[in-house]
Amino acid sequence: MTVRIEGLTCQLTHEPSGSVIRTVPPKDNGGDGSTFSPTDLLGASLASCALSTMALVAAKEGLSFLGGTARVEKEMVGPPRRVGSLPIVITLPVATPEAQRGRLEEIAHGCPVARSLHPDVQVPMRFEYR
Repeated sequence: MTVRIEGLTCQLTHEPSGSVIRTVPPKDNGGDGSTFSPTDLLGASLASCALSTMALVAAKEGLSFLGGTARVEKEMVGPPRRVGSLPIVITLPVATPEAQRGRLEEIAHGCPVARSLHPDVQVPMRFEYR
């Protein structure tokens, strides 16, 4: 990955694929809020890591993983300014076998991003089946 800054906009480039993401500071921290902030990407990383880890491990263990969605909020605290919590709601299909739900939830809690966050960052995960 490479990151370049111009003004307050950072351009993040994933070199193997050429994919580009831009970030700007949020309005409450002096930016214009026109796209993701770096701390937004932290929350998005948590959500995508939880879902993709569930899918990967489910495939390896022969579990039924029918897809899902995640909604994550970001709560800032300070000073010093930092992410204090990332409450996340993961919604999975109601057809997910009840006997496998606990294992899938355990997998989400143990995703690499969740395990990499500082212990002061709270990560309450709630699971809904619809």
